[in-house]
Amino acid sequence: MKNIFTYLILSIGLICCKENNNNNDKAKDATKIELPTQKAFDTILDNQKVSLYYLKNKNGLEVAITNYGGRIVSLLVPNKKAEKTDVIIGPGTIQEFISSKEPYFGAIIGRYGNRIAQGNFSIESKSFKLNKNNGVNHLHGGLLGFQYKVWDVELNNPQILKLHYLSKDGEEGYPGNLNVYVSYELNDSNELIMDYQATTDKKTVINLTNHAFFNLNGVGEITNHILYINAANYTPIDSTLIPIGNIESVANTPFDFQNKTRIGERILLNNEQLTFGKGYDHNFVLNKDKNKLSLAATAIGDKSGIQLDVYTQEPGLQFYSGNFMQSKNKLKRNTVDDFRTAFCLESQHYPNSPNQKNFPSTILMPNAIYKTKTIYKFSAN
Repeated sequence: MKNIFTYLILSIGLICCKENNNNNDKAKDATKIELPTQKAFDTILDNQKVSLYYLKNKNGLEVAITNYGGRIVSLLVPNKKAEKTDVIIGPGTIQEFISSKEPYFGAIIGRYGNRIAQGNFSIESKSFKLNKNNGVNHLHGGLLGFQYKVWDVELNNPQILKLHYLSKDGEEGYPGNLNVYVSYELNDSNELIMDYQATTDKKTVINLTNHAFFNLNGVGEITNHILYINAANYTPIDSTLIPIGNIESVANTPFDFQNKTRIGERILLNNEQLTFGKGYDHNFVLNKDKNKLSLAATAIGDKSGIQLDVYTQEPGLQFYSGNFMQSKNKLKRNTVDDFRTAFCLESQHYPNSPNQKNFPSTILMPNAIYKTKTIYKFSAN
């Protein structure tokens, strides 16, 4: 009898030990920082091949980008302890992207990034009606914007990925056949360079950007991140998030990030603009000399020490503090998109520019070339 009891105790111990090891393995898998696999993205959509492409530099930075929407899927950056941190928040498989209720994770946005009021605009007295997909307004290119398109891969090497998409005349209501080229280059200065070019055969409007969701700590709320925005002015919005047309000073408002400030320091203040945006979801008018490449913003992860510097030729920067994240989307490493666990810094022309004569023009003419560049530069302190 004693031998039987001893055997049972040993057996139970072995089972418990095995279960604990399995749980530990699962926990380890959940926090393991590595790029998603190509297998998780290889598929056919709209009779076109979708895959995942990798860029790496000599300093340990690694980027994974899919040609489905030209999305940045993962970006691994060494933190202050030289440990890899994935600073991009979003899904980790093609199926999760397709089923996501947040359509913009990491994507190239177009034809027009941000909102156009009532989905209407005119070029030389000719009116155009766009699809409305954000209440009464048109947002980020419409119902089937660039984030849903399978882009052609024109070049792929260890440090450069070049993509192309033809947006046909009338797509989402926009005039003109628009040929769009976007290249991603990861250089050895720890810069992810995004070069945008486009041509059209009819007068049209264009405002391209990237909608990367960042968390420089990798996980957790972003309200303790430190943020600097090189902007003395911003464009206030109405209750539908459309700029009212004024360019106003950020001085003595919650929108003054001209000195490094915690994202959450003033986000809960009783302020009409913060109420409209449910936090920050506003365009900042950058301090810059025309379209020269210059520093737009700096963000620092309070735990990781990772610093992101955004340089752009664009006149504006949309700062979004993750206010509409509602834990509804499955993301990498068995996480979900919890409230304010990511932020966006979208280099752009101002929202609703086609309807505001005092905003910089977004019209592209035939035989002209749309060109703009934005850089994400990383370091760790």
